[in-house]
Amino acid sequence: MKHFSIFTGQITLLLQFEMGTSNALLVSDSSDRSKDKTSDQKTLRRLAQNREAARKSRLRKKAYVQQLESSRVKLTQLEQELQRARHQGIFISSSGDQSHSLSGNGALAFDVEYARWLEEHNRQVNELRTAVNSHASDNELRVIVDGVMAHYVEIFRLKGNAAKTDVFHMLSGMWKTPAERCFLWLGGFRSSELLKLLINQLEPLTEQQLMGICKLQQSSQQAEDALSQGMEALQQSLAETLAGSLGPSSSSGNVANYMGQMAMAMGKLGSLEGFLRQADNLRQQTLQQMHTILSTRQSARALLAINDYFSRLRALSSLWLARPKE
Repeated sequence: MKHFSIFTGQITLLLQFEMGTSNALLVSDSSDRSKDKTSDQKTLRRLAQNREAARKSRLRKKAYVQQLESSRVKLTQLEQELQRARHQGIFISSSGDQSHSLSGNGALAFDVEYARWLEEHNRQVNELRTAVNSHASDNELRVIVDGVMAHYVEIFRLKGNAAKTDVFHMLSGMWKTPAERCFLWLGGFRSSELLKLLINQLEPLTEQQLMGICKLQQSSQQAEDALSQGMEALQQSLAETLAGSLGPSSSSGNVANYMGQMAMAMGKLGSLEGFLRQADNLRQQTLQQMHTILSTRQSARALLAINDYFSRLRALSSLWLARPKE
């Protein structure tokens, strides 16, 4: 009887050990399944993120291709207009000396040059955006940023040459879209307003950088105010000169007086080119100083923000022109 009791106890202990082992195995198996489930969820999230990134990349590529195609169509139309102008006897220099000297219908020639410039600018900006999104090194970014900055210098040079033949076309901004012209100041953008828009896009800035941008914005504003006052004074002086020639001009004395006053007015109009050149110099210097204040990566973000702002203005113009007419 005693042996049976001992044997029964041993069986009980064995059963308890097996049950404990089984429970431990069940707990371990449950833990493994939980880990596998968590791992699967992470994998699914990564796959979903990758699919979303790929979708956005395809959309950006599609938009870029559409933008390029639109630019090519516009460029083709402008080149056709330029060719028609040549057939009509209007000569535009194409000597290939890279001076872009313009004569005859300089406005049309500039519009063609601007369309080419904008197409190349869009290509460079998309290259910059790809580099930023792929976390390219600072050295790689610097090369692309320097290229975009140099391309801005090119448009200021083209504008300066075009102003020598048709300063009114450049001041009116007829080569821009309607929405862009709403914000036009002396043939281009206001540097001070652009800097205000950029400050919020470039955070975080160091205290020294923020102070530098604010000082640059203030100095740009002061220079813009001075140029605006100069333009107002010129317009007033021109109006007074023209008003002085009002009245009958039948006598020889009046005709001579009229011609003299018109010659004075022509001389004053000649200073318009100087105002446009100073305004473009201010815009160019502001971009360069902004680039000096910011790091390479911040400069890249700033150039992308500037491009996106003007792209939205152009898109707004397209939507406005395509709106249903009542």
